[in-house]
Amino acid sequence: MKTFDEVYELLKANPKRRLAVAWGVDEHSVCAASMAIDAGFCEATLYGDRKMIEAVCAKENIDINKFCIMDVPVELKAIQAAVTAVHNGEADVLMKGLCSTDKYMRGILNKEWGLLPPKAVLSHISVMQHPNYPKFLVFGDMAVIPLPDFKQKTAILKYIVNVCKSLGVANPKIAAVAATEQMLDGMPACVEAAMLAKMADRGQLPGLVDGPLALDVAINKEAAAIKKLKSEVAGDADGLLFPNIESGNVFYKSNTQLVPGVRTAAFVAGASAPCVLSSRADSIDTKLNSIALACLQVK
Repeated sequence: MKTFDEVYELLKANPKRRLAVAWGVDEHSVCAASMAIDAGFCEATLYGDRKMIEAVCAKENIDINKFCIMDVPVELKAIQAAVTAVHNGEADVLMKGLCSTDKYMRGILNKEWGLLPPKAVLSHISVMQHPNYPKFLVFGDMAVIPLPDFKQKTAILKYIVNVCKSLGVANPKIAAVAATEQMLDGMPACVEAAMLAKMADRGQLPGLVDGPLALDVAINKEAAAIKKLKSEVAGDADGLLFPNIESGNVFYKSNTQLVPGVRTAAFVAGASAPCVLSSRADSIDTKLNSIALACLQVK
């Protein structure tokens, strides 16, 4: 698959997933959930203040009866109710509504009713449909782990590979990104990228991994040829493993803010269920794509 429209079509052939929206009282979240229902791949329960939800539905001309509404007028209690529903198997996918990311993540991390398996690593995995790249780009982490250590990088890499496979890529090509493709021992990102590549070569990690690779040679065949880089990944990466949150975040926002036609999706991987995590300011399209991506990850 190369477009989110293809993802929607695939999901229509699968059983409908159950979506729980935590503090789902804002226009973007309600509209995205409504569109996901209309697209035929999920059912949605909104946890939040019913009066606020009714106002949004009236303004956007949405039939409120398409939702199941749990009237929880307090934000933190609405988050708890939505997370608990997923924890108890009453929903398949969790989604952040108008609540802040820190409150949402605290709900996921709650030891009593949260969604964190023992010793799990949570990571934010994004998928980008870019008008200047011939296929999806899957990457992480851009929003959860500030400076992943080596163990966390192996977990993020596995999540990237799994998402690539869910999108139909049989043997994903993953670039461990650094500031240069040269093997410089004074740069930790380079050293760890090389270690990841060798582990993949020996079957200790999934996918076809190469690194260190600078971003240009990872996604541009001409740049790789000019630099005479011999690599099965260079110029044709399916996934990008960034060395820190700044690089991943800047890559994401540079493209979404400056390149017309970019479409994105994102979710938190590593929890016991997929958790949609998008900014409160993200577009309805991004939230709809994120719901679809998360539904695709349900096992």
